[in-house]
Amino acid sequence: MADAPRLTKPVWEHELHALLPLFGHRNWIVVADSAYPAQSKPGIETIVSGAGQIEVARKVADAVAASKHVRANIYLDRELAFVPEKDSPGVTAYRKQLDQMFGSSAKELPHEEIIAKLDSVSQVFRVLIIKTDLTIPYTTVFFELGCAYWPGDAEDRMREAMAASGTK
Repeated sequence: MADAPRLTKPVWEHELHALLPLFGHRNWIVVADSAYPAQSKPGIETIVSGAGQIEVARKVADAVAASKHVRANIYLDRELAFVPEKDSPGVTAYRKQLDQMFGSSAKELPHEEIIAKLDSVSQVFRVLIIKTDLTIPYTTVFFELGCAYWPGDAEDRMREAMAASGTK
């Protein structure tokens, strides 16, 4: 009996690379800590990576950057800046790693505000949540996908032209 073929990438990476071509603007990819809850909305798929948070966040960021059709707005929980090292050992190093990865490109919002965005979006659009093995609170990295070839300022100019012409 022949051996089963071996996957060269973990299952979560295969899932990410299978879904990314399907995803477009308004879809989200969430890289979550280990206590992030499984959500019940049909548009939300949760997979467990068994990998580290920084590794998964980097691979998601790289996959999005390599795609031709999407880019991402990246959100972090505002609360993360206030989690003390004495209560969550490793949080300081984690914050430094995030800063090295995203710098000022990541936006900080209160956790509940980001969750409300996800809840609203998942009514119509799909969300992929990839859970990691990290056990530090408020460490989830949220990737809100947008169109790579039609930037927001181009959309604004088009809408202004439509309004000026009397078109709704």
